[in-house]
Amino acid sequence: MVSSPHDTMHQIFRKEPDLFARLLPRAGIAFPEYHSIETLDTDLTEIRPLERRVDSLFRVHTVGDDGGFLLAVESQGKPDPDKHNSWTYYLAYMYAKYRLPPVLLVVCQDKTTATWAAEPIRVGSPFHTSMQVFPMVLGPKTLPVITDPEEAAKDVPATAFSVLAHAKDPGLLAIMDEVAPAVGPHKDWAEIVEIGLGEGPARDYWRKLMDAYTPVFPGGGSVMEEAWRKVHADGEAKGEMRGEAKGEAKAVLRVLRARGVEVSESVRERVMACADLDVLETWLDRSLSVASAEELFVGEQGARRVQEEGRPGVTGRPSSS
Repeated sequence: MVSSPHDTMHQIFRKEPDLFARLLPRAGIAFPEYHSIETLDTDLTEIRPLERRVDSLFRVHTVGDDGGFLLAVESQGKPDPDKHNSWTYYLAYMYAKYRLPPVLLVVCQDKTTATWAAEPIRVGSPFHTSMQVFPMVLGPKTLPVITDPEEAAKDVPATAFSVLAHAKDPGLLAIMDEVAPAVGPHKDWAEIVEIGLGEGPARDYWRKLMDAYTPVFPGGGSVMEEAWRKVHADGEAKGEMRGEAKGEAKAVLRVLRARGVEVSESVRERVMACADLDVLETWLDRSLSVASAEELFVGEQGARRVQEEGRPGVTGRPSSS
């Protein structure tokens, strides 16, 4: 289960193994032609008292008869010299166990760690190098940020990873504003981003943007889970259908508020009074992009009346003809 920023940075590939082939070329690293990528056991323990585990491990089946290669993924939060020993061990042991060439990919969220992780690891004496490891790195220094909404919509998993890789970018909030409409409808990826951001202002802001969606990873403490629990509690109290409609209506209003769109009392009352789930879902989709709350009802009978009710001196009742 995805439960922390550290887990998210490598487990995102377990959910979408083909993401390697799309992200690495963005960082200037060629990825060979392949036909499948297989998740492997991460336990690399050889002697039980000394337990060692790589974060995530995959076997890439390349096109041809060469057997492919192993791809070990390590999530790194800060420079740690001890990791050089661990990574060297991982690669040597994987090569001995699987008889396949191993490759190390380090994923991180800050430029300092990315620079450190990319440094070659030299093993040997001053007069001779016995082994040298060249880690690949996916992080803010190597991976261009995705901010174009159209590009974000074309590859939501890559967009989610891009947000996490640039989690410490000073312009992160602006990045999230641009990609939220693309990621938001995909509740699993929206929740992965939230958990991956960790505690802090960035996660709080993402929670506001994603306030309308439901959880995929129960126990992660995300806003989607809280909203889901509340909606289902209402459903038990007032009937499943009525509770679901009420939850959808509240979600529409929450999204508008999170985006800074002013909601008049007449709009609020109309949304909360609606019990048609299809209509509410349409309004929820529109709430992600409308410039004014009244635009929720564009093309529907009564839109003009709702707009007029918000004007001073207007009663909101249509005149008789």
